[in-house]
Amino acid sequence: MELIAKEQAHSHHWHYTADGSPRGYIDPHALRELWFHTGTACNLACPFCLEGSSPGDNRLQLMKLDDVRPFVDEAVSLGVEQFSFTGGEPFVAKDMVKILAYASRFRPCLVLTNGTEPVLQRLHQIATLSTSPHPVSFRVSIDYPDRAQHDSGRGNGSFDNAFNGLKELHSLGFHVSVARQMASDEDTNAVTAEYRALFRQHHLPEDLTLVAFPDFMPPGSTVETPQITEHCMTHYQTEESRRHFMCAFSKMVIKTKGLMKVYACTLVDDDPEYELGRTLTESLNQRISMKHHRCFSCFSYGSSCSEMTD
Repeated sequence: MELIAKEQAHSHHWHYTADGSPRGYIDPHALRELWFHTGTACNLACPFCLEGSSPGDNRLQLMKLDDVRPFVDEAVSLGVEQFSFTGGEPFVAKDMVKILAYASRFRPCLVLTNGTEPVLQRLHQIATLSTSPHPVSFRVSIDYPDRAQHDSGRGNGSFDNAFNGLKELHSLGFHVSVARQMASDEDTNAVTAEYRALFRQHHLPEDLTLVAFPDFMPPGSTVETPQITEHCMTHYQTEESRRHFMCAFSKMVIKTKGLMKVYACTLVDDDPEYELGRTLTESLNQRISMKHHRCFSCFSYGSSCSEMTD
């Protein structure tokens, strides 16, 4: 009855496109990965940030260990395979190292970070995580393989600080990867080659994983994208390919106005219709609409925040 009530509470646009066609959807099949949004506060204020993060921003509040612990415990009981953390900048949260120490007792952890001052200033604390029962990995954002282009969005010195963070984390024995921005008309092989050359230059393994993302636009943006219908999801996608959409195997926990909430995906915390409940258990098996404009990126590019492999 509760699930029926939730479905009835959704808007017409959750179920149907603008022309009245049944909207595409994903039926989740597992909870393999649980994401925590540690808060939208960040030491940087990038104009392109999909979270609208900046110093002191509290659209999504900073998490504490006591906020996270019950969800870690519940996720473990549900068979989760990995914990992942995003922001904002996760290391702005004072409890971040404690959070990782607790979560990595049970499962591997991945942290998305800009790699700059909040990381560099806490390396002595982060180093203690290298002996965790399960590995802690870091994905550092280096938007472009060009210093000036990267710094134009993140601020002067950010490129060098990010590479310093990447190198320091690698030297401590952590697995590291790099997130970059993707242009629709790019020569992907050429861009990849530029990154590989930079990695060699900085004495890093040249085969570091690169994760490319399109421009998701700031939160609350109105973006015109093709509507994803039920026909699109059955004609252009297979049952197997649909299982690789993030909302098919992951959830994200956020904190807002003092409340912890479970959302369907790491990319849709700006739309309350994607809230699935206050616990992981009640969030499971709820059908996810492909309503958000960022869903089109997953549909068209196969974009995924995850680094999990089958």
